[in-house]
Amino acid sequence: MRRPYFDAPIADEAPISDQLTPYDEIHAIHYLILLDAEHDNVPWEDVAREALLIDPAKEPARARRAYETHLARARWMTNSGWRQLLQAKYVEGGA
Repeated sequence: MRRPYFDAPIADEAPISDQLTPYDEIHAIHYLILLDAEHDNVPWEDVAREALLIDPAKEPARARRAYETHLARARWMTNSGWRQLLQAKYVEGGA
């Protein structure tokens, strides 16, 4: 399992898969931030700028797409991806 880190490069779109990806592993922090921000009703533009490091004033379409796809992936992680994340940790002897 790859270790999550905040400065990991952000793709324009999050993965679309029913399997946990290496991208998911390193972006778990971003997914949590997006979920927290959604819960707190933080404007998507602020989240894109601060968490995804994309300026919506300069790149509105890219920022919005990155925000939407990463938030969708974060929601997927809360429903089923987290199980795969834990399994990967235990299979690799991380616990």
